[in-house]
Amino acid sequence: MIYSCLHTHTELCDGSGTVEDYCNAAFEKGLVSIGFSAHAPLAKKINMPSDWHLADENVESYCALVRAEKEKWSGKLAVYLGLEVDYIKNYVSPADSDFQKLGLDFIIASVHILLPDHSPVNWAEKIVGGKKLIGVDGSEDELRILIKYGWNGDGFALAESYWEAVIEMCGQGKFDILGHCDLIKKYNGGNKFFSTKDSRYIQYVKKLASLLADLNIVVELNTGGLNRGKINECYPSLDILKIFRKKNIPVTINADAHIPAHLNGHYETARTVLLEAGYTDTMLFKGRENGEPLWEKTPL
Repeated sequence: MIYSCLHTHTELCDGSGTVEDYCNAAFEKGLVSIGFSAHAPLAKKINMPSDWHLADENVESYCALVRAEKEKWSGKLAVYLGLEVDYIKNYVSPADSDFQKLGLDFIIASVHILLPDHSPVNWAEKIVGGKKLIGVDGSEDELRILIKYGWNGDGFALAESYWEAVIEMCGQGKFDILGHCDLIKKYNGGNKFFSTKDSRYIQYVKKLASLLADLNIVVELNTGGLNRGKINECYPSLDILKIFRKKNIPVTINADAHIPAHLNGHYETARTVLLEAGYTDTMLFKGRENGEPLWEKTPL
C-alpha cells in the first residue's frame, strides 16, 4: 500500500511540531506525500476566540511555510497546502470565498460544531462559564451539555442535526475531502446517547452516500481517534464504508495526525477495514490541474 497523509495539524493550530518536523517524519516513514490541513481560522467569522483554530493573522505565514517546504522537498516528497474548514450554518463554510481565494491544493470539510436551532455560537456561554465553542468531539462532558441544553436531552435528535449539517455542507461543495464523516460517534461508545443501528441513522448515511455519488468528493478513512486512543475504530465505521462501497464512493486514508509520530498510525487497520468493506483500492492525491483535484487509484 502506498502511504500518504493529507490530514495533519501542527503547532499552528491544535497539534504539536512544526511543518518541517512533519515533512521530516513523513520522509523517514516512507510516505510519498504529505498535506497540511490546519483548522481554518474562525475568530473573525464568529466574533469569538478559539484556541484550536489557525489564528487569522497567521494564515499568510502558514501558507508561506508550507509552500517553502514544498519547494525544499521537491523530487523527494510531495508537499501539499490545505485547510480543514468547519461548517457552521450561517457562519462558516468550505465554500466561503476567502478560503477559495487562497490558492490551496485541497480543502478537507468537517463538522465539529453544532448549534441548537441555529442559535448564536456563544449560546452555551452561561453553561460553560465563558466563551467556548462546544464541539461534538471535544469531550464526553461537552457532548452531554449539547444534548441536555441544546437538544432537550434527546441524543438522537443531536445525531440527526449532525448528519443534516454534513449533508448540507456536501451540497454546497467547493471542497475535496470529506473529513471523519461520523465524528458524532466519538463519545457514543456502547450507543450511550443514540443508536448507530437505528434505521433512521442509517437512512441519513444512505442519503449522504447518494449525494456523494454525484459529486467529485473523496471520503477519508480517518485513523485519528485510534492514534489518540479516543475510540476503537476508524471514521467512518465498517457499516458506513459498506454503504459507501455500494455507491462506489472513493476513499483515501488519513491519520489526522496531531504529532509527527502519528503520520501513518493504524494504516494497516484502515487497510483491513477497507478490504472487509469490499474496497480494493484507495485514492492518492496528486495535486491540482486547471483548478480540479487530481486523484490516482492505488491498490490496497
